[in-house]
Amino acid sequence: MDTKKLRQKILDLAIHGKLVPQDPNDEPASVLLERIRAEKERLVKEGKIKKSKASKTFDTPHYENRQVGEANVPFEVPSSWEWTTLQNISTIIGDGLHGTPQYDSSGDYYFINGNNLSEHKIKIKEDTKRVSENEYLKYQKPLNETSILVSINGTIGNVGTYNGERVILGKSACYFNISSLLHKVYFCYLIESDYFLKYAFKSATGSTIKNVPLKAINEFFVPIPPIAEQQRIVAEIEKWFVMIDQVEQGKADLQATIKQAKSKILDLAIHGKLVPQDPNDEPASELLKRINPKAEITCDNGQYGKVPDGWCLTTGSSIFKPMKSVKPTGETFKYIDIDSIDNKLNIVGFIKNMPTTEAPSRASRYTERGDIVFSMVRPYLRNIAQIAESNCIASTGFYICSPYECMHQRFCYYLMLSNYVVDGLNMFMRGDNSPSITKGNIDNWLFPLPPLTEQHRIVDAIQKAFAKLDAIMESL
Repeated sequence: MDTKKLRQKILDLAIHGKLVPQDPNDEPASVLLERIRAEKERLVKEGKIKKSKASKTFDTPHYENRQVGEANVPFEVPSSWEWTTLQNISTIIGDGLHGTPQYDSSGDYYFINGNNLSEHKIKIKEDTKRVSENEYLKYQKPLNETSILVSINGTIGNVGTYNGERVILGKSACYFNISSLLHKVYFCYLIESDYFLKYAFKSATGSTIKNVPLKAINEFFVPIPPIAEQQRIVAEIEKWFVMIDQVEQGKADLQATIKQAKSKILDLAIHGKLVPQDPNDEPASELLKRINPKAEITCDNGQYGKVPDGWCLTTGSSIFKPMKSVKPTGETFKYIDIDSIDNKLNIVGFIKNMPTTEAPSRASRYTERGDIVFSMVRPYLRNIAQIAESNCIASTGFYICSPYECMHQRFCYYLMLSNYVVDGLNMFMRGDNSPSITKGNIDNWLFPLPPLTEQHRIVDAIQKAFAKLDAIMESL
């Protein structure tokens, strides 16, 4: 279930007048707009707000008297609703500070931008800049309990409401103070709808960083239901959104359970508990001795415990071929760095085709198809993947696991993904900014090695179990 699309569908129904039934006893929106106009005129006379410039509006009172195309009405709404512009229902519309205040780490006020707006709130984050009271008084905007704040630069469409926070608003957001006669939360949902987002992106300027001009915000056409219907709409949206939140939490819980199940399957696999041992299998120690006579072999270890019959423990240097150092040649080369790895799917997301003249000094680890790259930088992030192409060059930040013939390549991949390996190697991390392990940590780590035939059975069992779990994940 795509819950994001479901939320948008509910908002779409809401702003089209199709989420809750109309009540013929409701005061029509046309009367509401007249009261808003009178309120604004009174505030202008009292000198509390400035008179708005002429705004686009509709000169006919009800929808049934005009055609969508002829009157430039965005879409049909019920007859008790009205169309007008955001400017007509706001006492003021403004943008944030087009500059940078002087920061003060001990200040009690904050300089916020569009990324501080979410869930209809202003959210102060750990990295939000602080300012002094003097800076606040110099740059504060006329925000009040009717203010809605919207991100309009870079990220577009984040929505927050003002509830007395001591903040200076940056240029990536704008604000509008809607009439106190309207339901503020209804307009928050309206701004979060695809209707506003499509309008905003169509109106935006800039090629790389999009910016919605304040003029476009003023001229944004808004559908106005009767105030009683606004209240019913908000209540219905929130009822639906609570249910969607529950679905999303259930989905997140199930995803976490599936992730735990996969980890448990790998744990069972590398401890010889996923498939039964076959006494007719050639012991792993015998095969390893033939392939690598210098291999270090043991059958017990405090970290791992006692190995199953036919298995052995051996060092990384005994099962992985020595890494090869190469220099890029030709006009371009295939490069794998940390950005190439999708650590959620544990695959190589993309291989960079890089000009040799731009090769970084760390591009020197030769790889072949089937090799496993294991990031030694922050290994807990699990930037681990099996390479599907030959003749690539990886960053020196990776340990290249190129197993000897005593190990099935896919079994090697699952082994390196296991908690026994990842959590065990994490103990050797050193460094503050980019904690890392070394090549020697992997070379000297003891890895469990089953008989080769059992490795094939283990891989087959893992893949069948993972396929079922993935099918469940895809159905969510």
